[in-house]
Amino acid sequence: MKTADRAHQPTASVPYAAAEEQHLSDYFRVLYKRRWVALPVFLIITVIGAVNTFRQTPIYQARIQLLIEKDTPSVARLDQMFQTQEGWYNDDFYQTQYRILQSRSIAKRTIDLLKLWDAPRLGVGPAPTGAITPSGLFWGAVNTAITLAKKPFAGDAAAPAPAPAFPAVGETAAQSGRIDEFLGGLSVTPVRNSRLVEIQYTSSDPIFAADAANAVAKAYIEQTMEVKFSASKDAADWLTERLGDQRRAVEASEAALQGYKEKNGTVSITDGASNIVVQRLTDLNAAWTKAKTDRINKEALYNQLKAAEGSGAIDTYPAVLSNDYIQRLKGELTDAQRQQATLAQRYDERHPEMIKARSAVLATDAKLRGELGKIVESVKNEYQAALSQEKSLQSALDAQKGEALSLNRKGIEYGVLQREVESNRQIYESLMQRTKETGISRELRTTNVRVVDSAEVPRSSILPRHDRDIMLATFGGLVLAIGIAFLFEYMDNRIKAPQELRIHLGLAYLGMVPAFSPKGSNILISDDVPASFSESIKSVRTNVLFSSAETGSKAISVTSAGPGEGKSVIAANLAVALAQTGLRVLVIDADMRRPRVHENFGVAQEPGLSNLLVGDCKPSETLRRSPAAANLWILPSGLIPPNPAELLGSKRFEEYLKTLAEQFDWVIIDSPPVLAVADASVVANIASGVIFVVGAEQTTRQAARAAIDQLHAVKAHIIGGVLNRASLDRNPYYYSHYYRKEYVQYYTQSTSQARATKPSRLAQEPVDVPSGRH
Repeated sequence: MKTADRAHQPTASVPYAAAEEQHLSDYFRVLYKRRWVALPVFLIITVIGAVNTFRQTPIYQARIQLLIEKDTPSVARLDQMFQTQEGWYNDDFYQTQYRILQSRSIAKRTIDLLKLWDAPRLGVGPAPTGAITPSGLFWGAVNTAITLAKKPFAGDAAAPAPAPAFPAVGETAAQSGRIDEFLGGLSVTPVRNSRLVEIQYTSSDPIFAADAANAVAKAYIEQTMEVKFSASKDAADWLTERLGDQRRAVEASEAALQGYKEKNGTVSITDGASNIVVQRLTDLNAAWTKAKTDRINKEALYNQLKAAEGSGAIDTYPAVLSNDYIQRLKGELTDAQRQQATLAQRYDERHPEMIKARSAVLATDAKLRGELGKIVESVKNEYQAALSQEKSLQSALDAQKGEALSLNRKGIEYGVLQREVESNRQIYESLMQRTKETGISRELRTTNVRVVDSAEVPRSSILPRHDRDIMLATFGGLVLAIGIAFLFEYMDNRIKAPQELRIHLGLAYLGMVPAFSPKGSNILISDDVPASFSESIKSVRTNVLFSSAETGSKAISVTSAGPGEGKSVIAANLAVALAQTGLRVLVIDADMRRPRVHENFGVAQEPGLSNLLVGDCKPSETLRRSPAAANLWILPSGLIPPNPAELLGSKRFEEYLKTLAEQFDWVIIDSPPVLAVADASVVANIASGVIFVVGAEQTTRQAARAAIDQLHAVKAHIIGGVLNRASLDRNPYYYSHYYRKEYVQYYTQSTSQARATKPSRLAQEPVDVPSGRH
């Protein structure tokens, strides 16, 4: 009990201790404790995944392998057609072909070949119905979850082309939907370090999958051939048209010259001025002829380049192939794409390294396209410059003609007609040669795409993959079960383990008392109770003795945050344990609202503490000797009063408690709960120490902290905390740090040996109680 000079000294608030470092075994203890929540979740998820994988429709995949070669330019001069093809392989060409294979135009051609526009569905399987059932919603959610779980493990096949938000130009809504449906089963996978590419088609019908894959390859080959010869055909048509015009121009100029000769005869210019004019006319005409020929050639080249650019074959243009800077950019682009592909095997799309690699590819590709644009613009500028030069020379030639006419009109007219004939003949011959070269180059090579292995009807399905699906379901169930177990543990803020008394409440740990089912009214360690319970009470007794070793007589209040936490049982058994050491112990039932001490010890409730405090009886009439142990006395609560807080806070109770402390070695006070009534705070202020009882998995941290703060507010000295009613049978692994099953055998053997060597008797001592009334 507190002495008079210490009774009102302020008590410093004990700070809550920092959390201990978590050990791996702590997580296993949480999982073991929450096993009845985690196991059903794990089993449900695993069973759902297993059932779902066996109820899925089998999916088949057919594959056709193509060899795509880099082709020579279809419109080129003969000296360009036999150049080496070294360095023509580059990734941008093949990436373009992969995109073409997945394009809507190829899909449309394939649907035309297979005549699928009016088919009810692509492949086989039951058509979707409009009715929505709970089972359908459930399995739809399961399928969605499993699809999301499988996504990180999907292969590196090229993704299907994205469906347009609106029907494309020239397509109806039905056609657009059918094309999107067809593209959904198509994928293109390049074979690494080769010029081979696999066209894969996935369907629930193995025959349709093989037919679709072969049809896609056929449509692609046909379109490639059309694109290849389209540029040559356009150039040949243009050259043929120009050749006809030039032929008519030659014929007209020759007819004009011949008519002029017949009309005027041959004109001979012999004087110097005429020779100079004629020479100048000759030079200008030669320059104009050359400029016109150069313009026609450059115009032809420009038209070829435009046709090649439209068909995606601009990379094969000689000016591009001979440009070192463009070839270097192509090499850099290939290296960047290769690096991007390498990083893609290790990182996902949002990783900084992948973003950096993708930026490098885009930047290099932009430079390459810019240089190609410069080539096209350069050819265009050369063509326009040649056209401008031709016009300029034409103007100069016309001016010179006027000057010549002023000197010798007839002679000049004759020379002009003659040179026009020669000029037209030269142009005609040049166009004739170019037309022949174009025709030869158009017929020189066949298609550059060849089928290596045709698609065959698959013998087995690729989905569902039962082993992988069951493994994913098991893994997902395990992760979800562990997550739910730790979520429940996180949301459960009740005091569960002894270390939480120190971590969350800042209390010294006095002991842990296991829960047990009493046989009848046997709840005292002197009765037939489990050995583990008796030993835990004795452990609490030892810790209390050492915690209070410096003081003399001691009045200990036993309380809790709320009712039902077992404080009365702890107080009664602590008193019995102290009395078994030979000390004189008194148990006071200060819980005058719900008294339990008289029931625990089997004594009468009246007269008791309340009768004594109101002066209805003497102290000797209230004290009762307990048969549970020698040197143990009981002071029951007495008649339940209407004002217990006022009685406990009276001067009479404090003085009587001092007197009892002089008569007994230990006074154990069973106090009411702190948060329920104010009685516990009054008793805690008077007592020399407080033992705070916490019900395991019963009291929340907030409630326990509020009770501790209330005790600190009344300057109570808290000795420590006791964790009561720990479920050792249900969660032995959870409390393995403080209790193990081997201890029970040790306790049982020790108790059996003690009973075999000691007579079963209870020593009795005379009652020595205060005789005065206070």
